[in-house]
Amino acid sequence: MTAEEAGGRLRVDKWLWHARFFKTRGVSADLAGSGRLRINGERCEKPAQTVRPGDVLTFPQAGRVRVVRIAAIGTRRGPAPEAAGLYEDLDPPAAPGDAPEPAPAEREAGAGRPTKRERRRIDRLRSGEP
Repeated sequence: MTAEEAGGRLRVDKWLWHARFFKTRGVSADLAGSGRLRINGERCEKPAQTVRPGDVLTFPQAGRVRVVRIAAIGTRRGPAPEAAGLYEDLDPPAAPGDAPEPAPAEREAGAGRPTKRERRRIDRLRSGEP
């Protein structure tokens, strides 16, 4: 059954995959079944729950919480520009004080693993301690 036949509705796991939030449909189904996805503020317990344009989804992705409003139901998993048209991002803009993650410490090629002393220094640097 296509989205048009279903009256503009689609399974939430399939929509997340079409919108390219997750690499595979299985990963999106796992999220939908885990209870960490909210549709219009209500917990989603099953991947087969249907969504339609106007619904608001809240879910964790890559260490942050995403909030998106469904703008359209896709018919296929197309290229990224096409997928970006399926939703409206409702995430608040980054605060001015929020700094991006620091780059990982660089080591010279062939230097081997860090010693215990070097590892402690790296850990202190990452945590912001003096």
